[in-house]
Order: sequence, then C-alpha cells, then structure tokens
Amino acid sequence: MSYILIIGAKSDIAKELARVYAKNGYDLYLAGRNIDELQNFSEDIKIRSGRNVILKELDITDFTTHLDFYAKLEPKPLGVIVVSGYMTEQSIAQTQWSESLNTINVNYTGAVSLLNIVANEMQESRNGFIVGVSSVAGDRGRKANYIYGSTKAAFSAYLSGLRNRLYEYDVHVLTVKPGFVATKMTANLELPEKLTAQASDVANDIFKAQQSKKNTLYTKWIWRYIMLIITHIPEFLFKKMSI
Repeated sequence: MSYILIIGAKSDIAKELARVYAKNGYDLYLAGRNIDELQNFSEDIKIRSGRNVILKELDITDFTTHLDFYAKLEPKPLGVIVVSGYMTEQSIAQTQWSESLNTINVNYTGAVSLLNIVANEMQESRNGFIVGVSSVAGDRGRKANYIYGSTKAAFSAYLSGLRNRLYEYDVHVLTVKPGFVATKMTANLELPEKLTAQASDVANDIFKAQQSKKNTLYTKWIWRYIMLIITHIPEFLFKKMSI
C-alpha cells in the first residue's frame, strides 16, 4: 500500500489522521520536530494496524532543508497532509514580532515551501493528493485573532490556486477548514461545546473528504453556514462588532 506523509505529526489531529489512514491500509511517514517523541505512538500504530510507520525529523520553518527532506523519501508518498500549525494570543502576536513571524512561518511560509516541492513532483508523476489544514479563522479577519487568521487566509488562497493548477494533472487538493477543535493548542480556551469538534471526528471527516475528492471541508459542517453569515456582514457593521 502507498505511503501518506503527515507534516506536523505530533498534533492531536495529525495523530488521529495517522490512526485513520493506517486503519485503512496506508503506510505512514510521520514528520515533525523532535519526532522521536512519537516512537511509542508509532509502535502502537504498527501493532494495531500492521502498517509500516517511519518517523522523519522536519522543521517546517527551516526552508533550506525541505528539498533534501523530500528527495530522500523513498518511495514517494501518494498523499501529503499538512497539519502543522501555531497559534498564540493575539495580544502577544501584535506586540512581539518574533511571535508574528513564527505564526507566519509555521502556518503559511513553511507549508508553501514544502508543498511547492511536493506539487512539482506530483505534477510530473500525474498522481497523488495534497491536504492542507487551514481554518475558518481565515475566512474573515477579526480583531480577536487576525494575525493567525491572516496566515490561514493566505494558506487557503494558496491551496485554491494549487487545486486549480494541479487539476489537469489528476492531483487532488483538499482545503480543510476546522472550526473549534478540542486539542492541546486550544486547551486554554473556553469553547462552546456544540460547536467544538473532537480531533478524532475531524480526522474521520478529512479522510472521507479526501477519498471522495471534495475541494473544501468545513468541520464541524455547521461552520460552513456560520462563516457564510459572518463573511456577508457589511464591513461598516462588522468593524464595530466583537465576534
């Protein structure tokens, strides 16, 4: 069976994706920083699924390593899923440039650097799929998280263009826009229960959407309609709101 490369593999959503794809017969490359921390996790997947799992060290913000990293993957993955993400409080990001820059590099620049390489390879082979985990925060800038949201907006636009480019080469590109998800990254936030998904549910939704070749996935599904309303609020009203 083909390999799936998961970038940002230590996140909660990434771990659930690893479980889902292994359960469905795929071998795995799990990539991230200090990736040896997933040794026990990878062994558990191997035992439960019988699939091969290979850990790969990768810093998404170290752009100079990306070409060599991907060149050394043999066999090349059938699919690449980018789950890497970074979010800090807006008040911190807007006052500390290092935090803004890290948000940009993890959520956007690093992903673009790596996916440019992946896209060129898949275009040449005319095979494969790319999944990028963006966010509903990118659908409209809000004062509560506009630095984080702007990186997700950029990533969504990039994935849209990539989907347009690769369509004629039979390479599928899926944009994932989660709403609230109960993960380590959101552990300090008070999230509305009915609008908050579990990482396992998001992973299952992603797998189904990728297998059916959907273009965009909102998860939970209700976020498609929430964001439809938010994006259609006139700007003269929206700028006065706190949502």
